[in-house]
Parts: sequence; structure tokens; C-alpha cells
Amino acid sequence: MIRPVAYCVLLLSFCSTASAQLDQLEKRIGIGSVNALSDSKVASGLKEALKVGTENAVKLTGKTDGYFKNEAIKILMPSNLRSLEKGLRAVGFGPKVDEFILSMNRSAEAAAPQARKIFGDAILAMTFDDARKILSGGDTAGYGLFQRQDHRPADRGVSTHR
Repeated sequence: MIRPVAYCVLLLSFCSTASAQLDQLEKRIGIGSVNALSDSKVASGLKEALKVGTENAVKLTGKTDGYFKNEAIKILMPSNLRSLEKGLRAVGFGPKVDEFILSMNRSAEAAAPQARKIFGDAILAMTFDDARKILSGGDTAGYGLFQRQDHRPADRGVSTHR
């Protein structure tokens, strides 16, 4: 359960980074409109931005406290367990709850570098049509690309118990 959460958080953080990288790339090469670009320029520019965004996200999250000390992505107790958390804290098990929350974040930090290959494979498989959809879509348009690529951890022999 932790790995899918970590992958989703990593994806969301790198998608916004990739969008900013693409804006910088467009300015550098003097392009103002996505419609004026050739398919190959769109795809190669977006792929490069996504690669840079992925690397930056992995560097940010794939280290000790990459998740735990980042309030924007820190993994908290799942909402369906928050009443249990309050009860446990009330009877003196707060340190154990804190230990559990820390362990979820440490798992996500350990999983982040492993996600690099999954995202890399999806970026390499991206088509011209995918690139145009991502560029003309909203902030989360890239999410659909990774859903369609079917790069689940199970594909690499990793067990996924959901």
C-alpha cells in the first residue's frame, strides 16, 4: 500500500516540476505556442522536461526526511485510521503512532529512487499524441500517461498487496 502512495506523490511532485522545466525550455529556444511546434520538438522537449522533473523529484524525496520533513508531501495516518490514532494517543501510545508514521515516510523515501525507472520507461514510451495532450492539458495531464503505461511494480517482480 505504501509504494503506490509513494509513486503517486512522486508523480504529482515531478509533474509540476516538469511543467516549470518545460516553460523554461520553451523560453530558451524562443517558442511561444505549442501549436507552432513540430511533433518531434514537442515530444523531445517534453521528454527532456519530464526527465529533469523526475530526477529533481527523486533527489528531493529519495533521501532521509525527503517525505517526512516536507509538509507538502508528508504521509500522515490514513483518514480511516485517524480516530484509532486519537484513541491510541489518548492511552499513551503516541510514540508508537509517531514511529508508525515515520516508518511510512521512510518507506516512501526508500521507494522514490526505484520509481525513477518506472517513470523513465513511461517517458521513453511517450508518443507525439501523448506529448501534445500533456502540453495542452491541465496541471495533472501527465498523470494519464503513467496510468496508461501500466508500469506497476508487479511488472518487475515486486509484490504489491493492496
